[in-house]
Amino acid sequence: MKILDQEPGGSSTISYAGLLEKIEILRSALRWASRLDRPDIEKLLRQASALRDEVMQLSHKERFVNAAAAEPTRSDLSRRQRRKALIERSFIFEGAFGDNPKLLEALEIAEKAAPTGLPVLIDGESGTGKELMAKVIHANGDRADRPFISVNCGAIPDNLLESELFGHCKGAFTGAVGDRKGKFESAHTGTIFLDEIGELPLPGQVKLLRVLEAHEIQRVGSDQLIRVDTRVVAATNRNLRKLSDEGRFREDLFYRLGVIHVTLPPLRERKDEIPLLFEFFGDEAAEALKRRPVEMTRRLRAFLLDYAYPGNIRELRNIVYRLSCLAGQTADLEHLPADIRPASQARAAAGPESGGDGQSLSADALSEAKRIASDLAEREFLERGLQEVGGIVIELAKRCNMNRSHVQVLLKKHGIQSKEFRAAARADKAI
Repeated sequence: MKILDQEPGGSSTISYAGLLEKIEILRSALRWASRLDRPDIEKLLRQASALRDEVMQLSHKERFVNAAAAEPTRSDLSRRQRRKALIERSFIFEGAFGDNPKLLEALEIAEKAAPTGLPVLIDGESGTGKELMAKVIHANGDRADRPFISVNCGAIPDNLLESELFGHCKGAFTGAVGDRKGKFESAHTGTIFLDEIGELPLPGQVKLLRVLEAHEIQRVGSDQLIRVDTRVVAATNRNLRKLSDEGRFREDLFYRLGVIHVTLPPLRERKDEIPLLFEFFGDEAAEALKRRPVEMTRRLRAFLLDYAYPGNIRELRNIVYRLSCLAGQTADLEHLPADIRPASQARAAAGPESGGDGQSLSADALSEAKRIASDLAEREFLERGLQEVGGIVIELAKRCNMNRSHVQVLLKKHGIQSKEFRAAARADKAI
């Protein structure tokens, strides 16, 4: 009986001939299964699992190789054809995208990079969908069924960074009451997404570079090295090359992370995508709020199609959710946030107190009008929301994707008592 010597994790050139040979060896070994000892059976099970992974990896690679061989070059295709080709290649994308050439190029790079396991650096303005792109790369690779761990590097205090990323042992520092796995261990065999990588302090950059080079981590308070097989995808809205020139980001780490570099264009450069996002986020908001998708008046739609969206896709999503919550059946300009509403609508919302003595044209008067309109819209939003959830603050916070404490602060600001809405809801039920 012949048992494979190769253990899972060993890598060799994968080919169909090699896989067929391994399958035959495994079949031969299984014929002796009743005579095998438990350690040999466990070894066979590990080999079967490793063989499955190799077949899946080969399947992914073959799909992209065959697609590349069968298709014409990019220069021969129109933007619409390139977009259609991505979809027809079973490209996994949880959302909607148009045919902007810069975005298509980013998606095509992501598709080719996905099955390789190479580090990827994604840059673009805040709100352009960098985390979504990281998930796209993960979903289209051979680690799709493995963990995807997201880490916001800018949100971790410097003194907790090493523990958060690499874990710690019991007693390593005050408060370490037990052993704890770090994010890299949690992402073993999968993908770790390092968002806002430009905010990582220099000491943390040195330790991250060590992980990328050696694929090993060391928990805080331990001398033991732990080997990790984790794919790294990083994202930033800052210019890392400029930060590197200024000495605030390590140049060697920049090149390590940027083996594959993907740049996402801002939404103002991909306006063909805006109608698609209206529909996508409208359906998403309707499902979350348990109501029909909101409709837009012609003037509101024209305004939103021409709006610059400094917050990019994140801002558009928040606007659609706001419209869905406040407008009910049909949304119009008055349902927009006061700071982006057209000037005529802002003046109307401010009421007659702006006066006709010419002072309404001053900068102070305009700021005051914006503040009043914003407060009115905010109060209307909170009262309508409390009415819909029967005065339950935590339910309103969930629907609006806000912290409960933040909602409480807003209610206190406007003098709104949630218990009054709960009493009204009980009275309605009693009737």
